[in-house]
Amino acid sequence: MKIVVAVKRVIDANVKVRVKADGTGVETANVKMAMNPFCEIAVEEALRIKEAGGADEVVIVSAGPQGATETIRTALAMGADRGVHVLTDAPLEPLAVAKLLKAVIDKEQPGLVILGKQAIDDDCNQTGQMLAALLGWAQATFASKVEISGESATVTREIDGGLEKVAVKLPAVVTTDLRLNEPRYASLPNIMKAKKKPIEAVAPDALGVDIAPRLTVLKVEEPPKRQAGVKVESAAELVAKLHDAGVI
Repeated sequence: MKIVVAVKRVIDANVKVRVKADGTGVETANVKMAMNPFCEIAVEEALRIKEAGGADEVVIVSAGPQGATETIRTALAMGADRGVHVLTDAPLEPLAVAKLLKAVIDKEQPGLVILGKQAIDDDCNQTGQMLAALLGWAQATFASKVEISGESATVTREIDGGLEKVAVKLPAVVTTDLRLNEPRYASLPNIMKAKKKPIEAVAPDALGVDIAPRLTVLKVEEPPKRQAGVKVESAAELVAKLHDAGVI
């Protein structure tokens, strides 16, 4: 079985995000970029399935500018076999990404597709679900455990009330949650090997996908700064302030 894993290049989680002076978006120039943390979990899970004998090949797919190649290389250094880079500098919305992934998947014909449940830059949590709908495949979102058995998969999902276990027939789309696994670090030998692994570059037009945005960003601004708190001398004063604020 072949597994396709979609990964996204985002601003590093440890970097403080700054809004552009003109309010058109966030500043990405000279900012450290990295693989989306949920995508790292997706790559790790695919590699574990392969190492357990449940897959023969792990293919990494990413859509974005030239820098996304480094994100693919990171996944290859973790142990993936090859990559596909849909090269575009245009801003991509979840539906456009889902359509691009579908075009690649139609060509690759994998038995399983794994994605992070969401990206930490836009927090949309839409691409996996849209992709499953476009493919007409079963989907299991927010996975905290994945078990492959023959032509089916059993997925433990994290839901508001606890955990839910579902069985899906393969091929299927799975999106990963935080508690699914702990991603590995790439060793130096694997980093060197990753430089020789193939990455196929393809344009959206070659896939026959229209990636024109359907939304217009009017303005991006930072959240208002919180006001400093005050100390109270007694419980009675606290109750009075809460009453004046309409809390009680």
